[in-house]
Amino acid sequence: MQIRTSLLLATSIILFATATILSAQQIPAISQDPPPDKEFPALTEAPDIASHGARLNAVFYLASGKGPHPVVLLMHGFPGNEQNMDLAYAIRRDGWNVLVPHYRGSWGSQGNFSFTNSLEDTQSAIQFLRDTENIKKYRIDPKRIVVIGHSMGGFMTAYVAAHDPQILGVAMISAWNIGASMVRPSAKERVLSFAPASSRLSGTTPDALAAEARQNSENWDYLKFVQSLKSRPVLITEAVDRNVDDNKAMAQALRQAGNPNVSELEMQTDHSYADHRIALQTTILKWLEDSFTQNIQ
Repeated sequence: MQIRTSLLLATSIILFATATILSAQQIPAISQDPPPDKEFPALTEAPDIASHGARLNAVFYLASGKGPHPVVLLMHGFPGNEQNMDLAYAIRRDGWNVLVPHYRGSWGSQGNFSFTNSLEDTQSAIQFLRDTENIKKYRIDPKRIVVIGHSMGGFMTAYVAAHDPQILGVAMISAWNIGASMVRPSAKERVLSFAPASSRLSGTTPDALAAEARQNSENWDYLKFVQSLKSRPVLITEAVDRNVDDNKAMAQALRQAGNPNVSELEMQTDHSYADHRIALQTTILKWLEDSFTQNIQ
C-alpha cells in the first residue's frame, strides 16, 4: 500500500509539472501585455506601510482596469536578494494587484530586522490591503487576498494565512521552516549563512537571529499550521535545496489532513529558481487561475 501511495504521489507531481509546462503557451500573461486602459491604466506605486511605529518600503503593482482587483501579497526571503519581481509583473498582467513590502530593517525600511518583526510586518501588510482608503485608492477587492512567499517569506505567508481565515490561499515557494530547522544538528550550517545575509539587515546579528529561531522553535514549525490551512488551496513548490524535505512533509501533512486542494511541484533548480523563472511564473499563474480567478476585471 505504501509503495502504491508513493507511486500515485509521484505520478501526480509529474502530471502537475507536465500540465504546468504545457500550459505555458496558454497563459497570455507570460507572453503578452494586456490591452491598455486609458482611464484605469496599470500603475506602479510606492506606498509606505505602517508597522508597529515603523515605515515599511513597498512597491504596489496595480493591474489595469476599473476593478476592484484581487490582490497577491508577495513576500521575499532572507535577506531578500531575490525579490521575485518577475512574478509580480506576470501576476499583474493576469489581472491581479501585487503588493511587495520589505520587512523592518531590510532594504531601506525603518526599524530593526527580526523574524518576529517580519511576522508582524506581514500582518501589517494585510491590514494595509484592508484599509478603507487604500481599497478605494488602489482598486482592491479585500475579500480576494492570496499570499505568496519565497523561502523565509514562505514561512511568513503560511503563518499569516494560518492565523487569518479570510485569506483565500497560500503559495509556499521553497519555504523555510524556520523554527523546526534551527533545532536540528544541521542548524550549524544554516547559521553560517546568516552572516552575509545579516550584513544587509539593520539591528540584528547572526547569533541574535539563531537564538530567536531556537527560542520559538515549537511555534515556528509550519507543520503546526496544517489544521488551519486544510480547507484552502495551498501551492508548494520545491527546489534542490535544504528546504525540500520540509516542503514535502508539509504537502503530505496537508493531504493527510484532508485538504483536497494541495498542488505540489518539484523543479530541478536552485533555491532562487535561477534557471526556472518562466516555469515558476507559469506554475503560479496556473494555480491562481485554477484556484481563484472568477470574473477578474
